[in-house]
Amino acid sequence: EISYTLIGTVLLVYGLANIVGNVLAGRLLSMNAARCVTLIPFVLVAVYASLFLLGGWLIPVVAIIFVLGILAGIASNNMQYIITDAAPEAPDFANGLFLASANLGTTVGTAVCGLFITFLNTRYSVFGALLFLMAGIVFIFLRNRSSNPLKSSQILSHLLKS
Repeated sequence: EISYTLIGTVLLVYGLANIVGNVLAGRLLSMNAARCVTLIPFVLVAVYASLFLLGGWLIPVVAIIFVLGILAGIASNNMQYIITDAAPEAPDFANGLFLASANLGTTVGTAVCGLFITFLNTRYSVFGALLFLMAGIVFIFLRNRSSNPLKSSQILSHLLKS
């Protein structure tokens, strides 16, 4: 059993890691936005798989939560970048759309992951996150494909090389 103090401390660490992720996101997006936006979901898949496999051990879970905090900061900035990039002439509208989509994603994600918890157990809530990541990866590739005539496999190959 985990103490409430430890839970509070881990949540503090997650929040601080999120700040680190926000700073890193600015650098990553300015270096190569397409690569950052495309690769982060794949990194998240690996981290969620690690959480599923190592979820029974405290020390690995705390480390994974720290990494998730960093990635959450980066992913949030990626989402805002994608939305503002799609509507550069309407920054206020884009910001409102970003906030609405983040709130909707939190609501729907919580409901779906809650279903996994209800019917399986807490450990399987990661599967809900993986479902949304897979959908995100599909939409990122569709976005890349519509703005770049390269085939999806060429886009990923190009991003990994550059």
